Amino acid sequence: MDLESRSFQNSKKQKESWRSVLTLAYQSLGVVCGEISTSPLFVYRNTFSEDIGHTETNEEVYGVLSLVFWTLTLITLVKYVFIVLRADDNGEGGTFALYSLLCRHARIGSFPNCQLADEELSEYHGDAVPERSLNYRVKSTLEKHKFLQSILLVLALIGTCMVIGVGVLKPAISVFSAVSGLELSVSREHHRYVEVPAACLILIGLFALQRYGTHRVGFLFAPIVLTWLLCIAAIGIYNIYYWNPQIYKALSPYYVLQFINKTKRSGWMSLGGILLCITGSEAMFADLGHFSQLSIKIAFTSVVYPFLTLAYMGQAAYFSRHHDIKHEYEFGFYASVPGKLKWPVVVIAILAAVVGSQSIITATFSMIKQCSALNCFPRVKVVHTSSKIHGQVYIPEINWLLMLMCLAVTIGFGDIRRLGNASSMAVISVMLVTTCLMSLVIVLCWHQNVFLALAFVLFFGTIEFLFFSASIVKFLEGAWVPIVLSLVFLSVMYSWHYGTLKKYEFDVQNKVSVNWLLGLAPSLGFVRVNGIGLVHTELVSGIPAIFSHFVTNLPAFHQVLVFLCIKHVPIPHVRPQERFLVGRVGPRNFRIYRCIVRYGYRDVHQDDVEFEKDLVCSIAEFIRSGSAKVDATTSRNEGYEEDDLMAVVGTCSTHHIIMSEVIDEEDGTSQHNNNNKVKLIPRKKKVRFIVPEKPKMDMDTMEELKDLMEAREGGVAYIIGHSYMRAKAGSSTVKKLLINFGYELLRKNSRAPTYVHSVPHASALEVGMIYYV
Repeated sequence: MDLESRSFQNSKKQKESWRSVLTLAYQSLGVVCGEISTSPLFVYRNTFSEDIGHTETNEEVYGVLSLVFWTLTLITLVKYVFIVLRADDNGEGGTFALYSLLCRHARIGSFPNCQLADEELSEYHGDAVPERSLNYRVKSTLEKHKFLQSILLVLALIGTCMVIGVGVLKPAISVFSAVSGLELSVSREHHRYVEVPAACLILIGLFALQRYGTHRVGFLFAPIVLTWLLCIAAIGIYNIYYWNPQIYKALSPYYVLQFINKTKRSGWMSLGGILLCITGSEAMFADLGHFSQLSIKIAFTSVVYPFLTLAYMGQAAYFSRHHDIKHEYEFGFYASVPGKLKWPVVVIAILAAVVGSQSIITATFSMIKQCSALNCFPRVKVVHTSSKIHGQVYIPEINWLLMLMCLAVTIGFGDIRRLGNASSMAVISVMLVTTCLMSLVIVLCWHQNVFLALAFVLFFGTIEFLFFSASIVKFLEGAWVPIVLSLVFLSVMYSWHYGTLKKYEFDVQNKVSVNWLLGLAPSLGFVRVNGIGLVHTELVSGIPAIFSHFVTNLPAFHQVLVFLCIKHVPIPHVRPQERFLVGRVGPRNFRIYRCIVRYGYRDVHQDDVEFEKDLVCSIAEFIRSGSAKVDATTSRNEGYEEDDLMAVVGTCSTHHIIMSEVIDEEDGTSQHNNNNKVKLIPRKKKVRFIVPEKPKMDMDTMEELKDLMEAREGGVAYIIGHSYMRAKAGSSTVKKLLINFGYELLRKNSRAPTYVHSVPHASALEVGMIYYV
């Protein structure tokens, strides 16, 4: 059932040998570094499209090369590779992973059904901040003010929305730039009629292949990207040697100042094109869950960074000796490729663009799954394409939506310049969000000096704000696309999150106590029927309103009743031995239990027969271990809360108790078919618990296990709440829009919870109820 158990067996916390590290570094070239490796295809072309000129002094070319080099060095190498990659959430990366990390070190998360018991999970790692320190003041301020917490959540959601925007724009500009090599065979006026259809066909093929998963063709990724990097590095060395061996002098930051002084406003406007050299830095962090920090650092510092530097230097060397360039497309990558190599390079470039696009698409799927698990995105179908590589997922609805939007911007813009403007806006927005969140991570998670965090924000924030200002002024020239996309996705995500919180608040305010149930029993005369009843609820304490609504109209429930809560906690993975949290509701003889099943936001939850078996086994282990000897009513009178009585119980593989199930073939009925052959129809399932000999169990425990065994033999029924949300009379217009239209529209068009799809129809009972929030 739990695919993540395999990932724990190969935990990245184990000591890695150099051989395995180098193997991961090689593989990360294809999966993680593919996107940033294709940036030489379009950086110079987009930069010189701003009419910065190209004079005989080469000040413009040298200045652009120096800017590209220092941007790549400071942002990607220093900030991301050496700093941000260290801020992983138990091996997971991305904007939302940073937010999850902050939520564990300060009570700033708006996750509805959190418990103190969740903080005892082995991967929670919520270190205390020393009191009377400036760090503690920052933490207290964030915990006291709900407004600041909302801003932090919106900031994380904006970062996620911009990553989705990159997922739309980056495949378009990469593939479009790669196929621009077809310009070599047609006249200028026919470029659009060749490039756009070719790019669209490749994009359709790229998204159509997503359903098969990257693991099926993943072995080709690293060789393709490595071949591409070797190719552009070799061409760069050739151009440096043949055209301008002194080009290395242009790496001096002196040429940056000279460039800005000469080009003025047009040079500032060109920063949007230079920014494209670091596209892929955020995807490198988002895909961290597939590899280790060390492997990515080795791959980038030893291969990607020097090879990209050589490629940019080679292009600059070529342009420094060609001053007859009149059009922006003549600054394209293929202009600097030697004539005999152009067509082989076009083929390699197209393959590299496809691989580079794959990494950001995979990162988009991964981040949407994280948001959905933490109730910040409507429920979608998540297909796990690999049982070995845990993070590889495919989301059909998002895949086809990305494809349609990608085709729309490709056809609508039809040129690299506007695609570049849009991509620059999306990339720099994500980076600004990461910088803001990282400053809090430095203070709250790493416990470093607040002034160090301020220095981080001021240094990198200033650089990124300059790029942002150069991108936002191109709003009407393509930069509006990621802004509009992020606003649409942000409204969807916030509406869903707001509606989910209001629904949970209604459940908490309308839950009933155990005493209410005990007091109601004599008047209604509850009837107990054979079997196990599973009541699905979001509550972690109390009896949900949906069940009280059910028993007051139909005063009967099962021999064993279980309030089942399946929830996600703000950590990537929950260990199998910490999966179930089991407790008792009411007196012991009532046989009513609460079972909370905890998953991380990267864990795989599949409701099947094994899950049902795990659930029954966890209750049996709870009974056997002695944790259930004191009932909830007695303990409450002694001052204990219900949460204090719950015990952590693992999956079947971690239990001391074993459950065996066999079909009793003899206890059945016979039936004659058309061939007059007798067929035996099984009628009953025999369930047995195999318990350890020591310690000995008392009679009450044996009797309780026997009742559970008989109930399991009687079958399992699923009581599922089906709620409708309506804003209360007198609510504000904004609230009515969010609840009545936003949330309800999303709920009707999103998938039901995972467990609902696997419930047998004959065993399901839906209870409808309207929530006025």
